[in-house]
Amino acid sequence: MERLQKLISAAGLCARRTAEEWIAAGRVTVNGAVAALGQTADPAKDEILVDGRPLPQPPAQTTTILLYKPRGVVTTLSDEKGRPTVVSLLPADLPRLYPVGRLDQFSEGLLLMTNDGALANRLTHPAGEIEKVYLVWVSGFSEGAPALLRRPIVLDGRKIRPPKVRLLWQRDRTAQLEITIHEGRNRQIRRMCEAAALTVTRLKRVREGPISLGDLKPGQWRDLTAAELTALYETE
Repeated sequence: MERLQKLISAAGLCARRTAEEWIAAGRVTVNGAVAALGQTADPAKDEILVDGRPLPQPPAQTTTILLYKPRGVVTTLSDEKGRPTVVSLLPADLPRLYPVGRLDQFSEGLLLMTNDGALANRLTHPAGEIEKVYLVWVSGFSEGAPALLRRPIVLDGRKIRPPKVRLLWQRDRTAQLEITIHEGRNRQIRRMCEAAALTVTRLKRVREGPISLGDLKPGQWRDLTAAELTALYETE
């Protein structure tokens, strides 16, 4: 018996957080009854439907890639506004992959994509707190800005862990910072900078856990190596 959100994610339909939203919206049934958050089921015995369709079997072989998401591209599988999506950057012969976490439209850099539901759950679960490292270009910089950024402020009703902040260079009121966070709140870096009276002019994710962006260029991607996958699963 497993929680429904874990089964849905493992089947490659979506990330676990999204599965929880689907369950709460009544889109999931088990043996003909609308499912509830926290419910468990046995896919070998129970009929699990999402939007009236049977839960697919998890992929026999999983694929995980590292993509350099360019600015202007949205981290979704499709977009009602017609904007370019991360999927549009990938060749058609790849299996259906889902983004692990998000980068907003105007941010760039490292984005993992996978059909491995267990790995996606591990990387996005709040208890995991995988380190994420960003290069951040800002204007409005002052001497006290790094200290303000290191404050454990409240976002979305929860106090974030104090980030690591390192000043890389400063020219007058512009600067480049390296910021390391553990959570993945919506637009977290930008909101932290706004709270410190800084304006973000460029934002680039360069590392997530043990995986680094390396020398990939915008729009390029590569498969993760076996060693990198092992390191992701072993990351605390």
